[in-house]
Amino acid sequence: MSNKRLAEILEEIASMLDLEGENLFFEVRAYRKAAQTLETMQQEVEEIFKKEGEEGLRKLPGVGKTIASHIIEFVEKGKIKKYDELKKKYPIDFAALTKIQGMGARKAFKLYKALGVRNMDDLRKAIAKHRVRDIDGFGEKSEQDITKGIEFLEKSGGRQLLGVALPVAEALVKQLKASKTVENAVVAGSARRMKETVGDLDILIVSEDPSKVEEAIAKMGEVDSIIAKGPTKISVVLKMGINCDFRIIEKDSFGAGLQYFTGSKDHGVQVRQIAVRKGYSLNEYQLSDKNGKKIVSRTEEEIYGKLGLDYIVPEMREARGEVDLAIHHKLPKLIAPTDMKGDLHTHTKFTDGINTIEEMAEKAASLGYEYIGLTDHSKSEYQTGGMDDKKFVNYFAQIDKANDKLDGKIKVLKSGEVDILKDGTLDLSSKTLDKMDYALCSIHSSFNLPKEDQTKRVMRAFESGYVRIFGHPTARLINQREPVQLDLDKVFESAKENNVVMEINSRPERLDLNDENIIRARGYGLKFAIDTDAHQTAHMEMMRYGIGTAQRGWITKGDVINTLAIDKFLKFLNR
Repeated sequence: MSNKRLAEILEEIASMLDLEGENLFFEVRAYRKAAQTLETMQQEVEEIFKKEGEEGLRKLPGVGKTIASHIIEFVEKGKIKKYDELKKKYPIDFAALTKIQGMGARKAFKLYKALGVRNMDDLRKAIAKHRVRDIDGFGEKSEQDITKGIEFLEKSGGRQLLGVALPVAEALVKQLKASKTVENAVVAGSARRMKETVGDLDILIVSEDPSKVEEAIAKMGEVDSIIAKGPTKISVVLKMGINCDFRIIEKDSFGAGLQYFTGSKDHGVQVRQIAVRKGYSLNEYQLSDKNGKKIVSRTEEEIYGKLGLDYIVPEMREARGEVDLAIHHKLPKLIAPTDMKGDLHTHTKFTDGINTIEEMAEKAASLGYEYIGLTDHSKSEYQTGGMDDKKFVNYFAQIDKANDKLDGKIKVLKSGEVDILKDGTLDLSSKTLDKMDYALCSIHSSFNLPKEDQTKRVMRAFESGYVRIFGHPTARLINQREPVQLDLDKVFESAKENNVVMEINSRPERLDLNDENIIRARGYGLKFAIDTDAHQTAHMEMMRYGIGTAQRGWITKGDVINTLAIDKFLKFLNR
């Protein structure tokens, strides 16, 4: 059973109930929150149910009695009666169709009623015959945008989000170590480099008994089938849809193997060229002299050191100039998870979050943070329960009460994720914005504006003087939605002039800014905020993905505002 599939079903139920009428708003929201919980969980709900029963399921954020009963029904029968009944009325593949940029459940239903479109194949056929443009509310441009959206999904297919693939890889490593069949096991490849998407997984193993390793792998619940096996490599297909190679390396060659199989390809080529210039040879087994005699091979640090290079962390191994910096001992000291003092983008039950103000604050305190910024949505995000100015006043009053209750344990900051509207104005009054410790402002609509208009929109918002953090700046959703069209050089120049901080959003489907744009922004001397965009306490653990992305962009502690201690951070906000 897959949490992902169950999350898809709950999300589809929410979409179908949403079509039933506005009076089901809270029920729709409940299903969406539960789906949100399941899609980010590492432990299977089936396992929780077997160990703790219904009580264990109801401890999960957003899972009440009704949804717990659905989960139990799915675990025991492989189906959910409510879902099947709704599907008779709405026989539409919402899970697939709503991944297309701009295609919500209501539009999908409209296409079904008008053209009988049930799935992606039906939609492709309708577009090929130019039938979509004739439907009220669509038109020729909409048809073109849907075509682009389908092409984008197909182009990015087959690669898994880092936040999906890496936990699976780590679970495989954990099981191998627990099996006592290996002496060591490490995730390699693009997952180790924290690349935003992963095409396959590589796990390097030290073991003296490959046959027992194979037995252990065959028993893993994540493995669908073994497709090849031998004394040095076992290849499997994982149930998540990608391949994983388990490579068995000799202990004395582990460092060379790890360096080789971590990549990237271009980084490896550059390092091997240096070895050749020094009269050496480097491969996945060892660094050797011209006679083939082994020099070093046990650790990566030994190999880089023998070549006259400082050790290069995996996140930087992309052939972007890091090798030259390592030669001249000028590698930056990258930000580390322990440097973080707060999270500046989080949501609570006041809009589309699952937890209370106090629960989010307590979680932040447990992570060692000194402060947390609460950024619930403004009114234009109506589907999230976005708040108007009056509701924000009450929200801030509740934050004051929470701070009194927390008694200095952690500081809860007043903010909001304020929509940047189509014309560049902000979604709340200046009176409300003035009450915030800072405003985090984002684009949540009009994604298809032309580049010039989109850029002017953002710059106008910056020039208001109220935008302190620009949330998920390109508004992309990896594998789902392309970045909005922005002249980033003009945006970064405007951000510098208006003291706007760029967010590095840690959610695996965003990772926005991405590593390449982070490097560009650094060239303008901009500051960054690494945030989780958490909608429940568990999401705050996703900071690791934002840190990894920041490291790929060569970010240091001094580049990030939420590494500042609370007193210095407040001074930064007030400057």
